[in-house]
Amino acid sequence: MRLPLPRPILSATLEIHSTDAVLVFLDTDEGVTGEGLCFALNGNRLNLLHDMVRSFEPLLIGLDPTMASSFYKRAWADIAFFGHTGATIAGFAGAETALWDLRGRIVDLNVSRLLGAAATAVPTYASGGLWLSSSVDELQREAADYLACGFKAIKMRVGARPVAWNIERVRAVRQVIGPDIKLMADANQSLTVSEAICLGRAMEEYDLTWFEEPIPYWDHAGEATIAAALDTPIASGETEYTSRGMFAMMQMKSADVLMPDLQRMGGPTEFIRTGHLAAAFDVKLSSHLFSEMSLSLLAAAPNAYILEHMPWFEPIYAERIELDRDGNAIVPDRPGWGFSFDLDAVRGHAA
Repeated sequence: MRLPLPRPILSATLEIHSTDAVLVFLDTDEGVTGEGLCFALNGNRLNLLHDMVRSFEPLLIGLDPTMASSFYKRAWADIAFFGHTGATIAGFAGAETALWDLRGRIVDLNVSRLLGAAATAVPTYASGGLWLSSSVDELQREAADYLACGFKAIKMRVGARPVAWNIERVRAVRQVIGPDIKLMADANQSLTVSEAICLGRAMEEYDLTWFEEPIPYWDHAGEATIAAALDTPIASGETEYTSRGMFAMMQMKSADVLMPDLQRMGGPTEFIRTGHLAAAFDVKLSSHLFSEMSLSLLAAAPNAYILEHMPWFEPIYAERIELDRDGNAIVPDRPGWGFSFDLDAVRGHAA
């Protein structure tokens, strides 16, 4: 699928023009279909991702959907030669998200209920705006628009610019939203340890809920140094792979909030394992992207903190995430993930 953004957006590390996806459908001989997806920014290597998803077909054809863990076990061993990171894991996620959706649809339960739900609504924050490509005036208008939509938490981006430049933008957003709305700042891995500590200290007076991915994700020791130096919580993990990578982060005290990405986890199984590990370490659990699917997974996690609401995939879904009066995302009672692809929209976005 080719999913162009309304306008290009600028993070601290790249300009994003589109969020292009491979949609996965698992059909059964009883007429039930499970849906999943994986994606690539700006269409980069989307064909590789497509081929990786298709490579799991021999392990899925003929599978009893109630034996989903057997697929996980065999697929995990099958990809070992290429490793449990990168495109192998992303393709794995496309297959596994469809398989979990199928399991829920077969028994007519939302995935959250399939797992044993802990909540019917999950706190959420708006993440689709407030990019570095926005001027200060645009930041303030976007923030006001999110409040009007009912959000009680929003995220903005900061980057490798002068501290004063970043602070002007943080101050402007806080002035619009007031003291009671949660505000997060994401540096998209663009800083050094010393730069992150300097900027983090300067932002502390604006009462941030967290400071996200200040440095390259693989420097867990550096993240731990920043976390120890600042009062503001550090959020990270969206770029780390599987529960094994998350376990290393927790051992090193790299983050106060973990943000597993459903694609880099390889699908729901590893996402759920990460949630259990986070609970054992008393670390808060959030999510990264894949809002329509992550919602059900967080609803089943007693230690869930907040859902990232990113609208990138909304154009191909028939339903939308709804908020309650407190700004929480309502978990749908529809089966599977609770969100289905709009096939007319899908055809319109075919790559």
